[in-house]
Amino acid sequence: MIIPFTYPYHTVVIANGAFPRHPVPLAFLREASHIICCDGATEALLEYGTEPDYIVGDLDSLSQELQQRYSHCLHHDPSQDYNDLTKAVNFCAEKKWGEITILGATGKREDHSIGNISLLMNYAGYASVQMITDYGVFMPLLQSGRFECFAGQQVSIFSLAPDTVFTFHGLKYLLTGETISQWWQGTLNEAIGAEFTIEMDRGKALVFREHPEHTPLTGSIDHCQGSAEHPVSGLDPDSGGIHRVNPVRSLT
Repeated sequence: MIIPFTYPYHTVVIANGAFPRHPVPLAFLREASHIICCDGATEALLEYGTEPDYIVGDLDSLSQELQQRYSHCLHHDPSQDYNDLTKAVNFCAEKKWGEITILGATGKREDHSIGNISLLMNYAGYASVQMITDYGVFMPLLQSGRFECFAGQQVSIFSLAPDTVFTFHGLKYLLTGETISQWWQGTLNEAIGAEFTIEMDRGKALVFREHPEHTPLTGSIDHCQGSAEHPVSGLDPDSGGIHRVNPVRSLT
């Protein structure tokens, strides 16, 4: 079974990185069934014009005004053992919302970005999760997989176990029974067709695929997924920039 460019995971967690601007993550935000916001991202979400269903964290980044305004949907977790992103993902798992899209997890401090990306492997142990940035999509890989792609798509593979043996098919730079001992060694690869395969004997890996160049400014998550023949097309040349959709969601 081929792994699509994105999965239609409708529970969205907003982390306190750079707020999404690219149409692919914004499509997921627009069509979310549940929006769980890390406390530090609340103001950015409201500025965008959307309200959270729940706000999760130690609330140290949330003003008293917003704490009062959203007191009915706050989930206060004062623990310092986990960051707010993990608290939000754990909250989703407790609610049995096991298919999760993470937005806004990168784009500010680099140490936070690296930490958030690495946590995908932890979450993969109990949830189906993907992280969508303004540049592409990160997915955790726990076994060999076949991926949807398009010719010329930039692909990076990060091994989280240095003894894992990899074989690549359908990529410009191939490995055959080799390890990736350093993170940079698996970066900046390139797809040559409509799919590629990563074979691995054990261990864990993170796979990054960049967004297609021509991404629709409007449309549904299904449009953002594309297909092997037409990955994603339909950019409006007269739009002049990213189309901003600001629905104010009713709280549940």
